[in-house]
Amino acid sequence: MSRLVFSQLLLLIEAIAIVALYQVFSNFECRQTDLFLLCRGIRLGMVLGLCLAAGFALLLFFQPSLRDGLLKKSATASGSSRRWGVLHLAGLALIAAPTLILSQGQLVEFAPFFLSALAAGGIAALTGAALWLMPAASWRDLFNDHARLLLPTIAISLLIPSLAWAISLAWNWFDALQLATFYSVAIVLAILGNDVFVNLERETIGIVDFYVEVAESCSGIEGLALTTAFMAIYALMMKDDLRMGRFWLIVWPAALVLSFVLNVVRISVLILIGAFASPDLAVNGFHSFAGWLSFTLLALLILTIVNVLPGLSKRPKVAQKVAVAPLTEDKAAAFIVPFLAFMLSGLFVNTFSQTPEVWYGIQVAAMAFALWVFRKPVLALSKDIDLIAIGAGVVIALGWIVTAQPSAPFASLTEFGTFALAAWVVLRVLGTALFVPIVEELFFRGYLFSLIDNGSPVRRALAIAVTTVGFAALHSRPIAAALAGIIFALIMLRRGRVFDAIIAHAVANALIAAAAVATGQWSLI
Repeated sequence: MSRLVFSQLLLLIEAIAIVALYQVFSNFECRQTDLFLLCRGIRLGMVLGLCLAAGFALLLFFQPSLRDGLLKKSATASGSSRRWGVLHLAGLALIAAPTLILSQGQLVEFAPFFLSALAAGGIAALTGAALWLMPAASWRDLFNDHARLLLPTIAISLLIPSLAWAISLAWNWFDALQLATFYSVAIVLAILGNDVFVNLERETIGIVDFYVEVAESCSGIEGLALTTAFMAIYALMMKDDLRMGRFWLIVWPAALVLSFVLNVVRISVLILIGAFASPDLAVNGFHSFAGWLSFTLLALLILTIVNVLPGLSKRPKVAQKVAVAPLTEDKAAAFIVPFLAFMLSGLFVNTFSQTPEVWYGIQVAAMAFALWVFRKPVLALSKDIDLIAIGAGVVIALGWIVTAQPSAPFASLTEFGTFALAAWVVLRVLGTALFVPIVEELFFRGYLFSLIDNGSPVRRALAIAVTTVGFAALHSRPIAAALAGIIFALIMLRRGRVFDAIIAHAVANALIAAAAVATGQWSLI
């Protein structure tokens, strides 16, 4: 797999992790501090970075000349790029450190330190990622060669958040759109058998005892602005192939209608979750992600419409046969994609449920599917069983079990019947003892470790430290997990085989799962 594809997959995983860290596992809000403007500025900077990355990714996808140029330049990057990878990882550590070290109250108390770490970490992570991919001189040459496309794309990408914010301020001016949104949501909720409360003066709508204010964060006009900006970027990139008249007269109105419909669905689902499931889940979970999820779906729908609708392209499509090795047989993809599936499914479960442990089967299914897709390179790693790896797994399991603090069982499981509980136990043990060890070891000790390690003592120690910190951050007991991560790394280094680390991890998790089944202490896993 090319360095370019590596970087795209890795950045996607990191973005999901950061979103989960600050949107799912943290309740910090800018309004809680006296540094509101600074906090919102840093948040805007992150949004601008994401928009710029999305615009650049679209440009690479639809412009083969730019993509080929970037692939060639990144393929010739020197080995010294490893130090930029270290800078990137250090930046990620700075971003994650405050939420791992400080409590919720301390985040507010030490807001200057917290926000400074976020800003410095973001700059370091982006700089390191860009210069790891290729040197600054190569970026300059690439920009000079494709400035005609890059400049407008960068401008539009950076203007998207500002445009959405500016137009959202005019939300109250668009009475027709406001009325259409409110009454459409009311119709959807009424069709589902609810008595709907609407207060146009306060811009409030709801059912039962749960009401929401449809302000700028839920405004339909913001979605229309984002949709228009996205289509402008697409039209710019495809100007030589698109029939612009038909694109703007047919696809754009259809996209605006879809944006309106998705916004109505989003608000309706938010109200239903708040009224019948959990107000906290609706406000702190679904509300945080539904907007971006719906916009992502809309973007995919737009691309589908463009590719399916006849008469939009100036050139007939010509089938090309290129001999390319299947992605499913790529070793690097096999190390990354299952972990990405694990993270995405976890984010999905935490977004739509306040009892994510109940839906652990979704994560098991995601990991199983990803591993099945990449089964050839994964199975090729299997070797003879190392007894030392097994012994290390036993030691880790004993340490984890002995140092565990007693805790109450998952309250959500008490509502399960006998069959449902048995099915959940099977999935939990299967995921813990088999899929999680494979997925985590492939990514941390397989991919990430090799990215940092070059054989020197300093770089090897750094690889152990970075992978251990990342591994520990995924667990509720970071110190115990960090010790386990160090042992897994040493087991892998002993014979240079990630399979040994998988065996050690699987043995440890299997014994811990057995203890959890025997005692009912599911917090062990």
